[in-house]
Amino acid sequence: MDWLTAPFEVSFVARALWGGLLVSGICALAGTWVVLRGMAFLGDAMSHGMLPGVALASLLGGNLFVGAALSAAAMALGVSALSRSPRLSQDTGIGLLFVGMLSLGVIIVSHSRSFAVDLTGFLFGDVLAVRGQDLAVLAGALVVALAVSLVAHRSFVALAFDPRKAATLGLRPRLAHVVMLGLVTLAIVASFHVVGTLLVFGLLIAPPAAVVLWARRIPVVMAGAALLGALATFTGLLVSWHLGTAAGATIAAVAVLFFFISAFAASLRDRRSAVLTPASPEASHKEFEVTR
Repeated sequence: MDWLTAPFEVSFVARALWGGLLVSGICALAGTWVVLRGMAFLGDAMSHGMLPGVALASLLGGNLFVGAALSAAAMALGVSALSRSPRLSQDTGIGLLFVGMLSLGVIIVSHSRSFAVDLTGFLFGDVLAVRGQDLAVLAGALVVALAVSLVAHRSFVALAFDPRKAATLGLRPRLAHVVMLGLVTLAIVASFHVVGTLLVFGLLIAPPAAVVLWARRIPVVMAGAALLGALATFTGLLVSWHLGTAAGATIAAVAVLFFFISAFAASLRDRRSAVLTPASPEASHKEFEVTR
């Protein structure tokens, strides 16, 4: 038991655990929609799009969260604007902004005296440096994310499965898309200090993707993703403490490992189910309707 509990008796590791738990909840709420809508590339691009704002805030001595929020908001607005062009696919616009914002961030960081150290900190974070005020910010972000998820749940569901039907129901899918981007932005901005801009993608995608293979209801996916993210945080910090590895990277790696374990188990389940009861086209269609 000492092997399991001793690391978390240290104050900065305990704060890191609480920070990771809060981040897991925020990422579960936003990441579920990212997975359901197939917005993984957008999530990855937005996590890197924060780098210019974070770097500029660091050089000017400003607030990193404010810099990250402004940069991520600019990225989200740019994606929304380019996606309206009939001549460019959304992936093209995201890819261009992804490379542009990442390059701009590296250029800004290159003006600092400790280029390598600062860039490493921005990209990979420092979960063991989480402070009490950071926990307060994360708790506030979780409350906001939960409120947005509850208020916009119906619009998000319609947007995720049938945007045209959402329009006919008067749910304003364009506004819902903007609000969803805001939720994703909130999750990324709140999480980057814990696992960095490069690794936040792991907690945003891996837990919801692992749970969606088993759950059919969106609230269940969110709750399961939060629990799996929390387990990844605990396990990652434990492994990092005993093996001396980078804490943020270890947490993200454990989250991705959990996904592959879930995917392998789901594959075995599907094979066993196919052998016992071969599915007919009617059964498959019915299951899809239940899933939706």
